[in-house]
Amino acid sequence: MLRFLSLLIILPGLVLAQKPVTLDDIWGRSQGVFNQRSVSGVNWMKTGGFYTTLDGGRIDRFSITTGSAVETLFDERKNTVTSTGKAVHVDSYQLSADERKLLLTTNEEPIYRRSSKADFYVYDLTTKQLKALSQAGKQQYATFSPDGKRVAFVRDNDLFVVDLQSGKETRLTTDGKRNAIINGGADWVYEEEFSMARAFEWSPDSRRLAWIRFDESRVPEYNMQLWGELYPTDYRFKYPKAGEANSVVTVWIADVTTTRKVQAQTGTNTDIYLPRIQWTKDPALLSVRRLNRLQNQLDLLHVNAASGAATTVLTESSPTYVDLEFTDDLTYLPDGKSFVWSSERSGYKHLYLYSMAGKLIRPITGDGAFEAFSIVGIDEKKQLVYYLSTEDSPLERHLYRIGLDGQNKQRLTTQPGTHRADFSPDFSYYLLYHASASAPTTVSLRNTQSTTDLRVLESNGALKTRLAGYRISPKQFFRTKAADGSTDLNGWMIRPADFDSTKKYPVLMFVYGGPGSQTVKNDWDARDFFWYQTLAQKGYVIVSVDGRGTGARGAAFRTVTYAQLGKLETEDQIATARYLKTLPYVDPARVGIWGWSYGGYMTALCMTLGADVFKTGIAVAPVTNWRFYDSIYTERYLKRPQENASGYDDNSPVTHAAKLRGPFLLVHGTGDDNVHFQNSVAFENALVAANKQFQSFYYPNRNHGIYGGNTRLHLYTMMTDFLEKNL
Repeated sequence: MLRFLSLLIILPGLVLAQKPVTLDDIWGRSQGVFNQRSVSGVNWMKTGGFYTTLDGGRIDRFSITTGSAVETLFDERKNTVTSTGKAVHVDSYQLSADERKLLLTTNEEPIYRRSSKADFYVYDLTTKQLKALSQAGKQQYATFSPDGKRVAFVRDNDLFVVDLQSGKETRLTTDGKRNAIINGGADWVYEEEFSMARAFEWSPDSRRLAWIRFDESRVPEYNMQLWGELYPTDYRFKYPKAGEANSVVTVWIADVTTTRKVQAQTGTNTDIYLPRIQWTKDPALLSVRRLNRLQNQLDLLHVNAASGAATTVLTESSPTYVDLEFTDDLTYLPDGKSFVWSSERSGYKHLYLYSMAGKLIRPITGDGAFEAFSIVGIDEKKQLVYYLSTEDSPLERHLYRIGLDGQNKQRLTTQPGTHRADFSPDFSYYLLYHASASAPTTVSLRNTQSTTDLRVLESNGALKTRLAGYRISPKQFFRTKAADGSTDLNGWMIRPADFDSTKKYPVLMFVYGGPGSQTVKNDWDARDFFWYQTLAQKGYVIVSVDGRGTGARGAAFRTVTYAQLGKLETEDQIATARYLKTLPYVDPARVGIWGWSYGGYMTALCMTLGADVFKTGIAVAPVTNWRFYDSIYTERYLKRPQENASGYDDNSPVTHAAKLRGPFLLVHGTGDDNVHFQNSVAFENALVAANKQFQSFYYPNRNHGIYGGNTRLHLYTMMTDFLEKNL
């Protein structure tokens, strides 16, 4: 039986509203109708209860308690470059630690998901002088030193430091070369899979810089053709596919005054990952995290900054894999004697206190069957840890506070939904961001002595007013069973606003399904929720279920798919579809599925292995064989193809192409640097060889997100038309 947990209504009376949602509202000329506002670009100031924000090219200082702007620090309409009078449009900014300078980003050019290059300017808040950081070309990852006297950046794969008083620019490395050597910036696969772009860090005393050097000379190149000119151009970049050579990475430390360099002694094995460097509170001690190639052992190293000598202080191991991001709460405490470490050794992610020598002092958040999802701040004076947790529900994130001694745990949020927080440096105040499936983001100010709002900075009242004029069908959360018949799975359902239980409705399932992911959360869905409204208006029921292997439910639930990606996930989607067909209001002959990226892979498998279950499917930018995907992601979950060939081939859609039966739409961008267009080409070849009819569409030069101009409107119009004809 389908067990509904809650029925979320966005606003009273919305079901009675008559205005339908249109694709034009979402992606067309009117796009922005459903955009929510937030409070972003916040920099808490150390001096006297203020914070700064960027809005419309103006950086203002606000009073925490009144919410009023008390000073404009920079206004792009009034402040110009001192030497030339040139105006500067501000994309983003940094405030120096001494709060005397601003580092402004302008003319930013995106490269990949997290990387970009830009022109940077330094604005002195005392002298009111605005100067270019460097005159020799755009820079990457420009970052103030802790004392605010220098800025480090990367240009053309080399690392530079600028002395802000003298203007002197020092080049710390000289061997940077495209598709060969990168100093201080991540290569493609580290950026994508280890969620990093900048690969250098200042020491706490501003004396040293540590950085990661990537030698990607041996990494095979991937070639994308870029279309538009008379002859297409080649774009070549280093991309290690599963089982292929990775970059050889080393960690270096330089004294920025003398430029003397030492290499961290991270071991003789070069087929490893060094994905995190982080200074301890001791400016002479650097911490480095090291992963083996199969990512089932992670070591925490402490490195002497003067000699490069390293000591292994802590090791995490797993029969499956150690997820690096589960260790990203590493926090060194100012006593110089201890650090906080996050681990899922208990089966769920929790926080632990360790001595600097790597000896466990005590667990902090215990070993309960929930995730201590992430640390948002540690009040070192009061010995308190603030963190987000799934303790109430894996569908939600709530803010908790607990002592470093593991005592006096307190839940600070009560509203159902998803929360995040941004604390002031002295932990007197914090901004609380809250959203749910029924309400867009609200940003409020609180102090840490109370659980009530002092002030609401953003309520999204204008969006709520606009929503009141539309016919909105809410999400209904439910639980169902996995293919094993015993494991509970979380799901949501959207029904037509005029739902009639005596009628039969077609169902479109949405799937992602990748390891650790979640599509089923009590959070505001700004992306496809409104497209689903257009489909609900046309009489479709939309369903999404997180199968085994997804996140927020512990290591055993997530890692059960290890070494056989696609198998259990597909079985769970098929089992869900079979169950939906038994519901009295579902037309059993009209159940379809769609997904993007990993969800496109899942859709292709469901349309082949589940050909007797699904009538139609849409796969956007799918992986079709994990041999085509990158080393870090793929090998984490499947090992290398040299060691687990069947894990790659048994659940590849290419292997099962001959089983396709129903109408199938395959969509990809030719400029996808992430999931290469090669995936769709290989699947199409297999479908043609099996004489299977299908539809395909490619978007020239579009990347994995397939956007720009009218692209999204075109894509979602095409998908809507396809569903109306085939489901």
